[in-house]
Amino acid sequence: MAERVRVGVLISGRGTNMIALSEYKRREPRSYALALVASNMPEARGLVAARRLAIPTWTMSHKGMDRAAFDSLLDAALRAHGVEIIALAGYMRLLSPEFIRGWEGRILNIHPSLLPAYKGLDTHRRAIEAGESWSGCSVHLVTESLDDGPVLAQAKVKVRERDTPEALAERILAEEHRLYPETLDIFAARLLGRREMVESGRIE
Repeated sequence: MAERVRVGVLISGRGTNMIALSEYKRREPRSYALALVASNMPEARGLVAARRLAIPTWTMSHKGMDRAAFDSLLDAALRAHGVEIIALAGYMRLLSPEFIRGWEGRILNIHPSLLPAYKGLDTHRRAIEAGESWSGCSVHLVTESLDDGPVLAQAKVKVRERDTPEALAERILAEEHRLYPETLDIFAARLLGRREMVESGRIE
């Protein structure tokens, strides 16, 4: 596939899901290419990994900045790199409503629970303490409500007897690394298909 959808990945930490997205893309031709890795944390370890993978990076500390002002700078960087889809991969900062509206329907997130259960933080401990038999991860579209957008795909992980939040998190993260690239690939392929139909005049 010659043409690929350009993806911007937002991270705040290690960027393990960003690495999984990159490695999936490199195994064989896919529908997307990582055009930019951006972070609100200049010390994020994932930025080092992105540079090693020869992916352009952008970073600026959000500290002391108005949320909308920071997001305006982030938006400009993404658009300057021709980004068409945004993939949140451990981005630990709420996006402003203005930013989300500007990218409506084009922001994906990976969340470590079976949404709509356990939105927000500390999902693994909460699932264990509630006595859940299953947990997992969800890829969803981002809306202005926290972890509330349409779910695109999910993967289930068995909660074991005497599980710890750390052990459960490790097994769920392995599923995230499988599920997120697959889902993004399908999402990007649909965007390419629609673009081809528009260009051919079959739809407006």
